[in-house]
Amino acid sequence: MTDGALLHSRYNPQAEAARYIDSLKLKETIKCFILIEPGLGYIIPVLQKRFKKAKIIVLHLGDFTQAKNIERASYNQQVIEQNFPQEADAKEVQKFLETQVPQTSVDCIRVIEWRPSLNYYREAYLKLLSHVVDYLKRADAEGRTTAAFGKRWVRNFFRNIANINKIVLYRQSGLPVIITGSGPSLENVLPLIKNVQSRFLIIAASSSVTALSHNGIIPDIITATDGGPWALWHIYPVIRNNPGAFHAVNLCAALPSQCSNTPKLILNDGSLWQSIILHELSIPSVLIPQRGTVSATAAELAMILSGGNIYLAGMDFSADDIRTHVRPYSFDSLFFGSANRLRSVYSQLYTRSSLLKQGGSLDVYASWFKNQLDSWPKRIFSAGQGNKIFEKTESLTLSEKKAETEENKKTEKYFNCVSIDSAHFKTRGAQALFNAMKNTDHWEKLKEELTPLLFPGNDSVTEKMLKAAIYGISHD
Repeated sequence: MTDGALLHSRYNPQAEAARYIDSLKLKETIKCFILIEPGLGYIIPVLQKRFKKAKIIVLHLGDFTQAKNIERASYNQQVIEQNFPQEADAKEVQKFLETQVPQTSVDCIRVIEWRPSLNYYREAYLKLLSHVVDYLKRADAEGRTTAAFGKRWVRNFFRNIANINKIVLYRQSGLPVIITGSGPSLENVLPLIKNVQSRFLIIAASSSVTALSHNGIIPDIITATDGGPWALWHIYPVIRNNPGAFHAVNLCAALPSQCSNTPKLILNDGSLWQSIILHELSIPSVLIPQRGTVSATAAELAMILSGGNIYLAGMDFSADDIRTHVRPYSFDSLFFGSANRLRSVYSQLYTRSSLLKQGGSLDVYASWFKNQLDSWPKRIFSAGQGNKIFEKTESLTLSEKKAETEENKKTEKYFNCVSIDSAHFKTRGAQALFNAMKNTDHWEKLKEELTPLLFPGNDSVTEKMLKAAIYGISHD
């Protein structure tokens, strides 16, 4: 009982818990349970008994972890309990889930509510549940991408480390920063960006570079994190039109060999397998976790590179009628090239817009980005109007706050290029992973990280299988 609210049966809470779990008809394939405020946790021993290998993550809104409950004595290390204040924000909850939920398909994760807690906690309970649902939506989008492109990402990584000739070192500046995405609203602010580009550090998503170049804007840093083959269509214009810019890249991204001489600021997503290789090769990197969208990566990079204000442009996370991207856009030639009497450009754009809306991924990342804005430093603003993530956030346009510094930027003061020899990086990188697998703790973590990438859906991957796959990729 909690302040008069009855959370469990007065007579036999254990039997009540068993009946409730029976009524859910849970699949045997479940590997992780997320429990929403289960009170004293009588359902936990029931789940442990029936799903011996499953991880059980318990999210509390009250201080139940301090309760002297006889059932808690039977908990094993697969049970993780965490108390959250009733005003806990989304970032706090989702950050915890990111560290605790195993890397597995969302189909193998089951959320279990203890509805008597809803009657007591009400809005706080529903808020916690919504944070969990948002996390699972994002994890599902990322999981489907990982399953489809994981092996390609690892192959990209080994190819890219062999094509690095210049590394960028940096020190933090105080320059104001403009970050450009490729949403339709970028068109409205391009004239403003052009006028102030000499005084701002411009970080551009590779998909926005075609529009920037068309309007006479030269970005200082171009970010690339997408590992899909279509990403090359964004990089080729970069090579042609921006010879002075350097790339901030995750090495799993799709990068053409033609940009091997372009200086690169390496982004490390924090995974053990990437960190081991980068450490072995003595490649300096910036630690930025993968967020599923290059816009989030660019924002976190800007906060690391500069202490000045940051302005976001073209980060719509939505379609404007049939327009999904700024004009001109790297894929325009594909649409116009395949157009005919029965399949006009407008029809293709309508189909693309409809598929993006149905997929729901834009809404997922827009929601995540809004939550991040609440916790990030209060120096991130909207450059112009139309950014969906600023619907309920204070915005400050470039026209309202024009010159934060009268001095022209001198990026050479803050960035330095160093040449390196990458001739044997692929072989050395693979060997570093093989050596790490001999460490029991490293092996378990490497297996957890690499299995979804190289053997999606396979739960019986052995060390021999992983080594064979890595060897084949590193000698490709």
